[in-house]
Amino acid sequence: MFAAVASHMGRIAGADQGRRLAKGIAMLRDDINNALKEAMKAKDERAVSTLRMVNAGLKNADIDARGSGKPALGDADVLSLLQKMIKQRQESVELYKKGGRDDLVAQEQREIEIISAYLPKQMSDDELKAAIAAIVKETGASSMKDMGRVMAALKERHAGKMDFAKAGGLVKGQLGS
Repeated sequence: MFAAVASHMGRIAGADQGRRLAKGIAMLRDDINNALKEAMKAKDERAVSTLRMVNAGLKNADIDARGSGKPALGDADVLSLLQKMIKQRQESVELYKKGGRDDLVAQEQREIEIISAYLPKQMSDDELKAAIAAIVKETGASSMKDMGRVMAALKERHAGKMDFAKAGGLVKGQLGS
């Protein structure tokens, strides 16, 4: 059961990833919907549930954007939404571990795996530090007052590719010293 969905998601996360990001959001939504169909055929209830939840989150965000007169979600917005979903699940994993609920820990980790298949490869620590150093140099940032400018530039160029909580700490360290 899981093998069909896993192989499909592996293809999505691997070779098609660059092409998907280049073509834009419609391709990402198509990938999610295709994976949902594969999961339904494979009767993988966890994948079906998770992918439906992702679709619902995307539709809700589209409705919110439309209601406030903004265009439909762009790439950065969708990547941000997916990262937010993963972060929520990571927080849940921590709480479930503290509560001794190993069954729910496994369930949340499985959801994280499924959602992560649609994100670009995350930057390594070395790449993260190099990107921060380049932005700091480029913006001429020299003090904590410049942190907002540095973070904005990082989010603009590296949306979906880095953990911005971690990046914030590194930027503080670099600007504070």
